[in-house]
Amino acid sequence: MSAPADSPVSDTDRTDPPPPVDDDGDDDGGSGGGWWSASPTWAKAVVAGGLALLLVLVGVIGGIALGRSTAESYGPAEGSIDVGFLQDMTVHHGQAVEMAVWARTNTADPQVRQLAFDIESTQTAQVGRMEGWLTLWGQALSPPPGQYMAWMGMPTASMPGMASPEDLARLRAATGRELDVVFLQLMLRHHQGGLPMMQAGAADASVPAVRALAQSMVASQTAESATMTQMLAERGAAPLPAPTDPHAGMHGMHGGG
Repeated sequence: MSAPADSPVSDTDRTDPPPPVDDDGDDDGGSGGGWWSASPTWAKAVVAGGLALLLVLVGVIGGIALGRSTAESYGPAEGSIDVGFLQDMTVHHGQAVEMAVWARTNTADPQVRQLAFDIESTQTAQVGRMEGWLTLWGQALSPPPGQYMAWMGMPTASMPGMASPEDLARLRAATGRELDVVFLQLMLRHHQGGLPMMQAGAADASVPAVRALAQSMVASQTAESATMTQMLAERGAAPLPAPTDPHAGMHGMHGGG
């Protein structure tokens, strides 16, 4: 609150030069001596502002440190549906992005290039979200070797639909129409193999955001699978045999189709 108009002006508000500082360094014990009282108002404001900024920075650093130290104390546990789904799907998406980048870069077909770009951009963004959640929860970004789909009750060394090293070599060696057909076949099978995991995540993940992500994957990849099937037919080719789902008999416990 501002002082009344007729109130005396305080020492700190005077425009006169400050009194000389006692060079003896003796503390007179009062409120009128020492360097602080002798400092002009603007200098006090600078010092106070600097201290306030320092406190803010200390709070920010402390908050970051606290967040890191407590990150592992919340979120789904290792081996949970949420963590297992995110870990497996991160790996699954990684190969899809790899194939999409190759096709987008090497195809001469505008439709194939657009499809590859859509898959690349969508799944790259989803990988970023999944890795972010796993990191926040203090979890590894991929499951232990041989433990894919363990969260669905049957650990396996390889997820359904994944392209083999020979498949990837065939994709890289192909050109022209053959490249387009091989890409569409491998990506369609890849989508089909990941569908049971996405359905299980959409049905049983405990974190609403994870369920929503899995549901969006089911919707987008089902639509893309229909598009790829049509594109293969237009190019006089047929899909590869659909991958075998090792958890076919367990869909009831996950709510999948």
